[in-house]
Amino acid sequence: MGVEDVLKYMDESFNPETDSKIKLLYLESIEKPDMLLKHASSLIKKGCRIAAIKAGASEAGSRAASSHTGALSSPDNAVSALFKKAGIVRCYGREDMISVASVFTYPELKGKNIVVITHAGGPAVMMTDTLSNWGLSVPLINGTAADELKEKLFPGSAVANPIDFLATGTADQLGTIIDYVDKKFDNIDAMVVIFGTPGLFEIYDVYDVLEKKIRTSSKPIFPVLPSTLSAKNEVKAFVSKGRVYFPDEVNLAIALSRVYYTHKPFEKETEGISPDRQKIRDVIDEVGNGYLSPENIQELLDAVGLPRVHEQTFYSREELLKNLSSIEYPVVMKVVGPVHKSDVGGVTLHIKDDKKLLSEFDRMMSIDEAVGVLVQPMLSGHELYAGVNRERKFGHIIMFGLGGIFIEVFKDVRSVLTPAGKAEALNEIRQLRGYKLFTGVRGKPGIDEQKFAEIISRLSLLTELAPEITEMDLNPLLAEGSKITAIDARIRIEK
Repeated sequence: MGVEDVLKYMDESFNPETDSKIKLLYLESIEKPDMLLKHASSLIKKGCRIAAIKAGASEAGSRAASSHTGALSSPDNAVSALFKKAGIVRCYGREDMISVASVFTYPELKGKNIVVITHAGGPAVMMTDTLSNWGLSVPLINGTAADELKEKLFPGSAVANPIDFLATGTADQLGTIIDYVDKKFDNIDAMVVIFGTPGLFEIYDVYDVLEKKIRTSSKPIFPVLPSTLSAKNEVKAFVSKGRVYFPDEVNLAIALSRVYYTHKPFEKETEGISPDRQKIRDVIDEVGNGYLSPENIQELLDAVGLPRVHEQTFYSREELLKNLSSIEYPVVMKVVGPVHKSDVGGVTLHIKDDKKLLSEFDRMMSIDEAVGVLVQPMLSGHELYAGVNRERKFGHIIMFGLGGIFIEVFKDVRSVLTPAGKAEALNEIRQLRGYKLFTGVRGKPGIDEQKFAEIISRLSLLTELAPEITEMDLNPLLAEGSKITAIDARIRIEK
């Protein structure tokens, strides 16, 4: 039996009155990903929350990483995509898992704006840094209510966020701060309270107030009680009331981010896409294993409604001469045959006349393995990337993000396991580190994220109808306004 079988039993025998709603998994291998996905998703829909550690390095074997997607993909990436699809929070060690499980015991975080409340500045700064670095927010607090709150605290206290009410802060002041955050600061979604002691006096009264506010506040409160030795009796009393606490603010911040950004399982969407299923099967059934010709690629993209640049492929100089009058400059030329075109000088941009076109055609046809030259309009815009890789046991993974330096250097890539709909793709797009480019930066137009998410969902549909696709790259996709166009595409088939 594997963990998947245990999870299946937990799901099929689940009793919401008596069974724990927190499940923690440790796996070294995943032999039945479909079973794990089905039953983890089912348990989460029944109100459970699941965290998992997947340990053990996996070798990618001798797979030919001939595309960006092949190079970026790995069995471990497939595990992460599977967990995300199921709604499982992935952890990377025991402390990490304990922190995530502890977050599970508190109400769900509905937004990413957090206030840090403390009587010790250092831990609050570390908490704030970690929350910000992990994609959560510690927004500025100001205005009339903030001024009122400051008047109720000792001189020297700060309320801008973090709220630091000094080492001399009292239990009553803590209660007042929590009430203000809960009732008067509408832009705050949750609180972290950090309160310890050097052991000079007891702090039962502080922890009693904290426990009461956790019960009555409309916003989640996460308690960081760092003095596990000097306040061990007070901590024990807090725990005896059924509370879970966090001994370390940085581990809590990371756990909050992991939980917040793990979405619940998405329902399978009906996108309203009407692909030409027969055309897709005709192309796949007629070709052999290996890379498809530009003509076959165009047929597949058109059949599933993926937007592409209109291009022509020429296999002889005579054929190119006959069609010179149909070419509108400027154009791009790309060699057909070699896998990595740029590495062999097989891409030329900004060609503006017949003379340059013909000379570049002659040069490219002399490149090893060249069989033709593709000519397409020269377009501009933001570069995007999308690709597909088929992983053993897991199926197809779609990887996508901003193109150019974002993929080459920063590896700013998100991934989904197919089948994937538009909402699931959109959730991942918004987690890209370069996402601000989608909303527009420094007066420059943004990128239509809805259109990009639709392209991901159409790619997913193509893999469902043509499971023989083992690798696929749309690189680059150019985004200009509400238009996104595939400029170059490569598809490899293994039947």
